[in-house]
Amino acid sequence: SEMLWLLLPLLWAGSLAKDEGYTLTVETPVTVQEGLCAQVACNVSYAQDGWDDSTPAHGYWYRGEAHAPDKVLVATNNQTHKVQEETQGRFHLLGDPKTNSCSLDIRDARRTDEGFYTFRVERGNIVKYSYRQKMLSVQVTALNHTPNILIPGPLESGRPRILNCSVPWACERGTPPTFSWTSAAHSSLGPRTRLSSVLTLTPRPQDHGTNLTCQVHFPAAGVTVETTIQLNVTYSPQNLTITVFQGNGSAPTVLENGSSLLVLEGQSLCLVCVVNSNPSARLSWAKGNRNLNASRPGVLELLPVQAGDEGEFTCRAHNSRGSLHSSLSLSVQTSCSSSGVMLGAVGGAGATTLLFLVFCAVFIIVRSCRRKPAGAAAGTGDTGTEGANAAQSPTPQKSQPDSRLEHLPPPLAVPSSGKKEEIQYATLKFHKIKPGSPQEQEGGTENEYSEILMPRGTSGE
Repeated sequence: SEMLWLLLPLLWAGSLAKDEGYTLTVETPVTVQEGLCAQVACNVSYAQDGWDDSTPAHGYWYRGEAHAPDKVLVATNNQTHKVQEETQGRFHLLGDPKTNSCSLDIRDARRTDEGFYTFRVERGNIVKYSYRQKMLSVQVTALNHTPNILIPGPLESGRPRILNCSVPWACERGTPPTFSWTSAAHSSLGPRTRLSSVLTLTPRPQDHGTNLTCQVHFPAAGVTVETTIQLNVTYSPQNLTITVFQGNGSAPTVLENGSSLLVLEGQSLCLVCVVNSNPSARLSWAKGNRNLNASRPGVLELLPVQAGDEGEFTCRAHNSRGSLHSSLSLSVQTSCSSSGVMLGAVGGAGATTLLFLVFCAVFIIVRSCRRKPAGAAAGTGDTGTEGANAAQSPTPQKSQPDSRLEHLPPPLAVPSSGKKEEIQYATLKFHKIKPGSPQEQEGGTENEYSEILMPRGTSGE
């Protein structure tokens, strides 16, 4: 064991002698975000043994130990050596070991790139050295950058604007990202650069407050980031409405421009004016050409409604982009006019009833007049006696046993005088007799009427 202790200093001295002149300077650890790039500054020195200035120098970056069986070559300047396919095109040896540089460039960083890396230098037949005592640590974190959306000036309804989405923090030497836009507004894609995209946007009033998204995808790293903004679109007043609230408990009513409104005197009335605009419009009320002082913007209260409130009311909305107005005509029904309407209704009904009664009376009179001349014509002139006789003479048909014509009295002689005759009425009773029985039957009498012409001045008058 004493011999072993004596050999240790010799072995240590030999190791120092072997590593003498071989140094590597590198900042470690190195942190890079997914999809981005990192340049690792590195300086190397080695022994000047077995080579001259014309001898080429080759450098190698390995993932893991340079002498480990599972080592992976990720970058080299020796074209005869093949690097790992996963890192091909992404890891580059920027420096030249011939000038003592071992700088490493990492592009489109991936999570799988995280780990330890070892550098090895070879020059001539003697210098073949791996710097295991100074390994590079690479750490890969999530991408926390987002795209930048630039809007030059305010967005105005109907006016095209050019929007720019860029990723200035991305790597110019990396794989170009892809851009995509999402918006409800009318838009069209414009020219793009390696790290930016242009969108021409023509906003509308309904696009105010909607989202616009720019999404950027880094295909080499398989990561995507995006930025979403809300559009601030300025526009003139739109869709102005007047809502009526009456104190009679009726439901609110929305009036169109130019509408008419009838309200009872003494009733409460509230007119609310609402409009869409950006920036917010200033609302005001006017009656005719006179501006009114509203208790609240856009709210006009008439508590209570008076007869003098009749007229045209106008709500106006105004902002920096334009103006809009809506009007209504207010009519007030007073209590007197209400009573007049009631009296008019009652009077009209009475007049209608009176006209109906007059019409009925006229109808009855006309009908009576028609009946009287008809009766007079039947009992006057030369035909009067004949008519009476005809009424008392038997009919050509076979007489019946109970015929009343057999018991009629002889015709009356009517004196022919120059006096005016008039119609008189007499009642004649005829007793019904059962066939084959001469006896009268109770309740068998009938009343029949006949006209008798009597001259004026007789006892019949």
